[in-house]
Amino acid sequence: MTAAPTCESGLDGVPAAVDAVLEDFLGAKARVTGLPCLPEVARLLKDFLAGGGKRLRPLLCCCGWRAAGGEELAPVLPAAASLELFHTFALIHDDLMDRSDTRRGRPTVHRSLAAGLRGRAHRVDAERFGTNGAVLLGDLAMVWSDELLHTAWPETATPAARPVLERMRSEVMYGQYLDLLAGTRFGGGLDGPLTVIRYKTAKYTVERPLQLGAALAGGGRAVLDACSAYGIPLGEAFQLRDDLLGVFGDPAVTGKPCLDDLREGKYTVLLALAVERADRRQQRVLRDLVGDPGLDERGAGAVRAVLTATGAADRVEGMITARRRQALLALEHSPFPSAVRGTLRRLATTATVRNA
Repeated sequence: MTAAPTCESGLDGVPAAVDAVLEDFLGAKARVTGLPCLPEVARLLKDFLAGGGKRLRPLLCCCGWRAAGGEELAPVLPAAASLELFHTFALIHDDLMDRSDTRRGRPTVHRSLAAGLRGRAHRVDAERFGTNGAVLLGDLAMVWSDELLHTAWPETATPAARPVLERMRSEVMYGQYLDLLAGTRFGGGLDGPLTVIRYKTAKYTVERPLQLGAALAGGGRAVLDACSAYGIPLGEAFQLRDDLLGVFGDPAVTGKPCLDDLREGKYTVLLALAVERADRRQQRVLRDLVGDPGLDERGAGAVRAVLTATGAADRVEGMITARRRQALLALEHSPFPSAVRGTLRRLATTATVRNA
């Protein structure tokens, strides 16, 4: 394994150190004998990971480690890297459920697999192969994430960390299910989409990664509670920003089309606010166009106009600001070391004031 930086500023080196751990792990998988297709599978996962990503969860895991008194980062890096591998599983399956064509400016895994088979002298349906292959590749990423964690941290050494990890996994699946369910309904207020972002994003992206690192370092209840007080509002703000970018973002910057969420009919906080505030004509625009798989840029422009005119977009901006302030206030009252607070303070801005 690649050694971690040892100074406080070493938190800045976490993404590169995590990438090195993943490179080592997947390289070892590619060299396993007796399973001829493993090198190809490992390469596909390596290519996906090399396509970008913020490495936010690994960084937060390392912040939690330091927050609870952990020093050298080397022991916690496999746990941090395992979160990125688990996230790979979640993204591959999420793209399947959303029928997305691109991720981080590149074809999604299922589209890439289908394209690789298309045109060959083969009777297998390329689209079906891409879908089924992506399901299996995502499953393998989840299995390997657990293996990576427990190779470095046997269960007997992590009694406090295991419940955090188990809750995180259950919560993100629950949040994803609620997200799917929300797409079958139109209207119903803010409670539904706010619950979705709490479980699908806030807990999974910020709170639990922080708590996992803290638990591995032996952090007590006060530290774990402080992780929640900071993590939940910041995670909600993070997802609210994603919701705005999913409709108003520049695809050249975000790496994803700005029509996908509207075509899928995602019932986000942004859309829920617009539905609540829309007049009869605006309601008709939303109901006719949101969820239309053939929605074009002209139709999307009409939806964006309603989201803006109703004040929904501005209201979401206000919710992002309020939650960021809540997270920062909690951070100031936390028992974390000052250097960790500094990193988390900067992260609160980069996670919520962004264009990708």
